[in-house]
Amino acid sequence: MQSNKFFLSITTKLMLLCNISAIIPVWIISWLTQLDWLLIGVNTLLTVLIASYVSFRLCRSTVQGMHSLETGLLNLKDGELTTQLAYNNNDELGRLCQLYNQSAKQLRQEKQWIYQRELMLDKVLQSSPQAVLLKNDKGFIVYSNYSARDLFNATTALEGSQFEQLLTNAHPQLSQALQRGSDGLFTLEAENQEAQAWHLSTGKLLLNNQYHYLYVFKQLTRELSRQEVEVWKKVIRIISHELNNSLGPMSSMLHSGQLLSENLNEPRLKRVFETISERIKHLNEFVQGYGKFAKLPTPQVITLDWPVLLEQLQRQWQFILEINKDVTTLADPTQIEQLLINLLKNAHESGSAPEQVSVCISQDTKGTHISVSDQGKGMSEQVMANALIPFYSTKVTGSGLGLALCREIVEAHHGQISLHNRNSGGLNIHVILPSV
Repeated sequence: MQSNKFFLSITTKLMLLCNISAIIPVWIISWLTQLDWLLIGVNTLLTVLIASYVSFRLCRSTVQGMHSLETGLLNLKDGELTTQLAYNNNDELGRLCQLYNQSAKQLRQEKQWIYQRELMLDKVLQSSPQAVLLKNDKGFIVYSNYSARDLFNATTALEGSQFEQLLTNAHPQLSQALQRGSDGLFTLEAENQEAQAWHLSTGKLLLNNQYHYLYVFKQLTRELSRQEVEVWKKVIRIISHELNNSLGPMSSMLHSGQLLSENLNEPRLKRVFETISERIKHLNEFVQGYGKFAKLPTPQVITLDWPVLLEQLQRQWQFILEINKDVTTLADPTQIEQLLINLLKNAHESGSAPEQVSVCISQDTKGTHISVSDQGKGMSEQVMANALIPFYSTKVTGSGLGLALCREIVEAHHGQISLHNRNSGGLNIHVILPSV
């Protein structure tokens, strides 16, 4: 009886559930199905986001390190070597950043060393007395020093100008030497200056995968003059030594002869002794003069006091003075005074009237210019070519020392001296003392 009731209860509940499910709408079941898929999608999205965040946190230092390396390499490409990479970890990436910093530091030091060497080389070339010119295969000048600009009379840098244009404006003899394109000697004759001997050296080199042509000009005038003067000095020292060895005993014997002949009443013997004494005195002065030339001391350079120096000269010699204001000259006052004394002496002995002797002093970028002019007879080409050589003189009583000593003084000051006949008659001696 009880089992029948239990079965009936179960049957009734099942029928009730079936009736209830029968009345549930179909759209609710569909919504529940879509909600399940939505939950699955949200769960998947959250999983992906969490995984991405965790991956970003784990890989952020690596990404930053790679960006830093990229920036550093771009800087290296642009020649910027001061960038240093920061790193915190001692992993592979940290060691790579450390290696980059070490390499950049070494490259920076090498670049600085190369830059310093380039500055030193440029300083040496710019201060060199040799003129240096470099052109590329397109005919453009890519390098020149100050001596090259002076040689070509340029007021600005030659870099960037055409080589052919430079030849057009150059001295004809210089242009011919360059067009010849080979090593050799050539001579430049400039106005108010002595002819200058130059040597041209040429070369071809490969620079930055482009052929360049190098021209080096060396002035030989001063070197040749220096060697010539050294030879003369050696000859003078030998002659002076031999003359002194003979003059000493001769003076002693002359004095003894004069003492022995005091009691002799012979006028002719007295004249003989006087003549010998006079010639010995002359020879002594001759030897001392050339000894002074051969042993000219090194100039003691100071700023010249031109008013005082010229006032002293005007007490000895008459001349017309023309001097620009604010002339500043660094030279040895004693030697410059001796230079002007010799030049004024020659001017007064040239046959010129004293009131026609003039001294002109001026200054420009090349240095101090000193010109001593007269209205005398001038010089022939042969005399002018030998006038500065020791022992050479056209005067009967001349020693050939005056102008040779002038040349030695000027060249000791690294200057130039030249002789020129004036169109109006007479001679002009032009001296240039460079600025120190």
